[in-house]
Amino acid sequence: MRTSIWLALTLTVLPLSAQRNEPIGEPGKFDYYLLSLSWSPAYCASRESNANDPQCAQERHFAFVLHGLWPQYDDGRWPQFCSQKPGPPDPRPMLDIMPSPKLVRHEWEKHGTCSGLDVSGYFGLARKAFNNIRIPARFQNPTQYVTIGPGEVKREFLAANPGFSPDSIAIQCSSNYLSEVRICMNKDLRPTPCRHQRECRASSVRMPPVR
Repeated sequence: MRTSIWLALTLTVLPLSAQRNEPIGEPGKFDYYLLSLSWSPAYCASRESNANDPQCAQERHFAFVLHGLWPQYDDGRWPQFCSQKPGPPDPRPMLDIMPSPKLVRHEWEKHGTCSGLDVSGYFGLARKAFNNIRIPARFQNPTQYVTIGPGEVKREFLAANPGFSPDSIAIQCSSNYLSEVRICMNKDLRPTPCRHQRECRASSVRMPPVR
């Protein structure tokens, strides 16, 4: 998975130091988590070159996948690269929900090192957060293109996850595709409002089908 695509989806403006991938913040010192779920078929459809990505192979059938679990500050910023020598994680245990070894390593280096957890603790928490979210039935395995309003996507996620409120879910889009559903949780993985998350302003977005 091309991390440049994922990074382009981040809409909040970072300080210049963050743009240079410099360390910001201290491990464990943050306010809440942002769980990012990416619509894999949109990623695979966004560029022809993505056809060579492992998650886009003909035998793969991914729908929503885990992009990451990101420590956040209440002011809209976030810590990143909190360890200069984090050590690479073994990506294999995560590939069923996070189908890119490169992404797994990147997420640990940039976000996981700021969680205050070790590798196994961070990815265990990320999996738990992912599993705690119910994906609406119509988005689990669509076989045809879906055209839908961002507001309807949010309403369906709220209906499937009644403990969450509208301000704890943010819908993201890119090039008229649904790109991500972002869900905010406290450190105990309970719903919390998202801070400073812009939302998709398109009247409708496309969701390519799962192969």
